[in-house]
Amino acid sequence: MASLALSAGLVFRFAPEAASSGVPHVKMVMQGHRTFRWLRVLAIKFASTLIGASAGFMVGRGGPSVHIGAALGQGVSDLWPDATVKNQAVLVAAGGGAGLAATFNVPLAGLAFAFEDLGLRGIPSGLFAAAIACFSADMVYRWGLGQGPGFHITLSQAPPLNVLAAFVPVGLVAGLLGGLFNKALLAGQMLIKLPVGLRWLWWWGLAMLVAAVAWWLPELLGGGQNFIDSLLTGRALAFNTLALFFVVRFVVTVGSSCSGVAVGGIVQLLVPGLGVVPAAFAAAGMAAFFTGAIKVPLTAMVLVMEMTGSYTLVLPLFVACFAAYSIADVLGIEPIYEALMRRALKQETPKQ
Repeated sequence: MASLALSAGLVFRFAPEAASSGVPHVKMVMQGHRTFRWLRVLAIKFASTLIGASAGFMVGRGGPSVHIGAALGQGVSDLWPDATVKNQAVLVAAGGGAGLAATFNVPLAGLAFAFEDLGLRGIPSGLFAAAIACFSADMVYRWGLGQGPGFHITLSQAPPLNVLAAFVPVGLVAGLLGGLFNKALLAGQMLIKLPVGLRWLWWWGLAMLVAAVAWWLPELLGGGQNFIDSLLTGRALAFNTLALFFVVRFVVTVGSSCSGVAVGGIVQLLVPGLGVVPAAFAAAGMAAFFTGAIKVPLTAMVLVMEMTGSYTLVLPLFVACFAAYSIADVLGIEPIYEALMRRALKQETPKQ
């Protein structure tokens, strides 16, 4: 409870724009709706994320790494002696992509995210700046942490072409659940507006829930990487166990990647005997859930391929991600970062 109060207190007191993932704030800066107090955001985001993750809260690394990288990009822009470089959004987006690249050892995914979600497509020289930033960030990662991928998966060969259709339901189910995740997260944002007394009650309830998860299902704490790795390396779980893991992870706010892995594992159990390594379904579910929630299929595909080091997954990922994107598009599901940005703008708060 003390860790939760300290982490949230730092954000509310010193840098409210550092709340949540931070990606909506980066998008607002990119579109000129907000200024960037980069040094304050950098310090508070780093400290609050570290405190929350150390206490076992389900804090994903993706959003915070993008926010911190974007803050560094803004800092370079503000401190650069040439006035023509100052306040250029290209450095903010390049820094955000580099943050993602450095966190997961995924330089191409960082570059894709900068273009697909942060809006570098229409900015001259954006590709060059983002490529240099992502390449440099990944070089530092490899120098300090090694060249291996974030997850370990063994696929001796690509799944047969005649079973690619089996990845369609993975994409459809994960896309639907990604949209449901968006709705739940947006509804949960109302808790931020609770009066102080009720907010403290909510924090106590959340702390107790995390403590219960730590006692019964410690694998689901933090970013969920150990749980994901176990499924990708062949760990077999029963249907009811996977369903329970998904619900717990979803409710306790939630790493989308871990939820997606569970979806892929469930579909594999429902359609056995295809001759496909279960890890392929888990990886496809992870990418498809990400696509359904954020609607960036290219980034999702490249991210999972780089994180698993398995480029033989390209066709299954393609099928699953575009099935997820299609169902999300048909249902009118708004990308979560866009939805959070629009909600913040509607509140008409003063510029940060």
